[in-house]
Amino acid sequence: MEEMCFQWWVFLFCLSFLFAPQALSTLDSITLMYPFFYRPMFEVIEDGWHSFLPEQEFELYSSAASEWRLSYVNKEFAVCPSYPPIVTVPKSIDDEALRKVATFRHGGRFPVLSYYHKKNGMVIMRSGQPLTGTNGRRCKEDEKLINATLRAGKRGYIIDTRSLNVAQQARAKGGGFEQEAHYPQWRRIHKSIERYHILQESLIKLVEACNDQTHNMDRWLSKLEASNWLTHIKEILTAACLAAQCIDREGASILIHGTEGTDSTLQVTSLAQIILEPRSRTIRGFEALVEREWLQAGHPFQQRCAQSAYCNTKQKWEAPVFLLFLDCVWQILRQFPCSFEFNENFLIMLFEHAYASQFGTFLGNNESERCKLKLQQKTMSLWSWVNQPGELSKFTNPLFEANNLVIWPSVAPQSLPLWEGIFLRWNRSSKYLDEAYEEMVNIIEYNKELQAKVNILRRQLAELETEDGMQESP
Repeated sequence: MEEMCFQWWVFLFCLSFLFAPQALSTLDSITLMYPFFYRPMFEVIEDGWHSFLPEQEFELYSSAASEWRLSYVNKEFAVCPSYPPIVTVPKSIDDEALRKVATFRHGGRFPVLSYYHKKNGMVIMRSGQPLTGTNGRRCKEDEKLINATLRAGKRGYIIDTRSLNVAQQARAKGGGFEQEAHYPQWRRIHKSIERYHILQESLIKLVEACNDQTHNMDRWLSKLEASNWLTHIKEILTAACLAAQCIDREGASILIHGTEGTDSTLQVTSLAQIILEPRSRTIRGFEALVEREWLQAGHPFQQRCAQSAYCNTKQKWEAPVFLLFLDCVWQILRQFPCSFEFNENFLIMLFEHAYASQFGTFLGNNESERCKLKLQQKTMSLWSWVNQPGELSKFTNPLFEANNLVIWPSVAPQSLPLWEGIFLRWNRSSKYLDEAYEEMVNIIEYNKELQAKVNILRRQLAELETEDGMQESP
């Protein structure tokens, strides 16, 4: 029964994309949306709202406990409205200093820990841009906080996801970037990733190309190129690879930010972890990554995923930032098909629920809004449904073999195809693909059975050889 209801919901979701997505996504009150009325008909084994708490995630980095701590400075969301109540910061920096740093960073987004690399102790931090302005304002507490992440004799990198020109223009509006004179131990690198309004135009052009019925090859290739979608994929992956290279190969900690620190910043920090951290390539690890680096980190899902590219009206803050991230993950999955515990269907499912869902996970723009909406009390978490054994089997990659190594994806244009599972899902028949997938699963299961029998026979042979040896001995 639950499965039928879910299929019916997916059908409604598809209709919403094709006809009137604004009817589902632009309600004046979020509390009138479907998740507040949805009642699950499956047994809730796990409360997804408490599956990936900051305290639990911090315990995984026991080796970092001597240098890092959990801070509750934002408990009432007064310091930074887009941060969660609990953040990880250097142990040597007290909460009063954090409050001062927050006034120096865009939106109060002071530098916090995003990832700790167990191999060498290097870290990824993220923040908003510094508010230096045209007068070159500085903040001693900010400089101390950032330098607290460096080991003795080490230098760090600041990866700015804006071009140098854009970063310089931001100074006229009160923003800016870290001055080398004030941050002498840090080298600033600009890796330009387009802003959200450019990305939305790109998605609209791509959707138009995918729905072109002229069947003209030149027209299709021209429209695909004009959308610049794959160019955005390449830019984001290149920045993520640079971040991972700084951590793993250069042995240097990094700080990543753009303007607000809620879009391109999160794309880069998340993908760098996919490259560096094997746990992020497991199902639960990836869920924790989405929870920590997107939901708790303040990506404005309510604004960015309000409508689809098919909608007749344009929303000012609409942008496929999260979709681009999922696309980049799919690109890496495609290049390393055995290194991920989850499959393509898992990524597609997350995309669908980010735009239209019976669960409350992606509602609101940050943790502060979700608390005000009382989502934990009034809606069901997506993770409660996904992590049921029966559902997990649909999202599990049968080719998965745990790979504890860092994986380095290719960003060459020839290595980055269009994600058919999302953009051409209505233009192709999935019947034969599904049949081929089922056959592959059957072959893998049969191979496991044969391997188990081989192991049993080997043990029996070893026992017989041992008995023969004992009988032959005088």
